[in-house]
Amino acid sequence: MKKPRIVKQPAPGSVLPLVPRVFAVLAAALLVGSVALAALLPPEMSLREALTALDETWPEGLQHAVLGTLGTGIWDSVVVPVLVRPVWLLPVALGLICVGGAVTTHSPAAPHTKHRPQ
Repeated sequence: MKKPRIVKQPAPGSVLPLVPRVFAVLAAALLVGSVALAALLPPEMSLREALTALDETWPEGLQHAVLGTLGTGIWDSVVVPVLVRPVWLLPVALGLICVGGAVTTHSPAAPHTKHRPQ
């Protein structure tokens, strides 16, 4: 007869143990993807040029969506500067944010201390 498996629930207020792993996997995928973009595309290609190469109608749609919901300030001070940066820079930035999330949410196991008899 099999013993019932006991599943330990995380303590109230503690971070789920899966969250740091999710952040780590996202960080790895984003950083590897940014290296691939930097290696395969021309180094001077901007994010706007790369996205336009995929779909020529997206700039107008993005501009109308941002201006309609967030306003001209966000478009001019956030979206346009991101679009003129190299295509690999956004995945690097998001990957580094995920690395920070993985490190921040990781709770180390209790240290193992051995007490030696004196």
